[in-house]
Amino acid sequence: MRVLVVDDDEVSRLVLVKSLETLGDVVTAADGEAGLDAVRAAFEEGRPFDLLCLDIMMPKKDGQTLLKDIRALEGEFGVPSEKEAKIIMTTALNDPANLVQAVPRCDAYLTKPVDRGDLMFYIRKFGLLGSGGAVKPPPAHSGKVWGQKDKDMPWVG
Repeated sequence: MRVLVVDDDEVSRLVLVKSLETLGDVVTAADGEAGLDAVRAAFEEGRPFDLLCLDIMMPKKDGQTLLKDIRALEGEFGVPSEKEAKIIMTTALNDPANLVQAVPRCDAYLTKPVDRGDLMFYIRKFGLLGSGGAVKPPPAHSGKVWGQKDKDMPWVG
């Protein structure tokens, strides 16, 4: 599995890298422009990312804009919808406005500090790892996991 973590906060990047490094190749970017460059380079190399973790508040290009640009780039490269990267917004913004803006394009929305159990739940749910059977939901809703748009939040178009 190839993972891209885009976050301007070094500690947040490190936490996600530590949570994900045993699962595959993890690449990081410190701002939205560098993140988009990394995604474009991965397509050009023929090694696209399977999972992207994007912060929202970043310099040069915010995560919402980056999310739109990544989905547009996938379209330019002719990526069918079932092969699109799974994108998890990992942000301190725990508000409905950002959720509603991100959800039509992302696959899950986790607020910081990101709980490794919640992160692994979605990685398994996305089929990026063997689930070893049924995928159990995270413990009782903590308010930090908003869900996957097509399964957990069907009311979001």
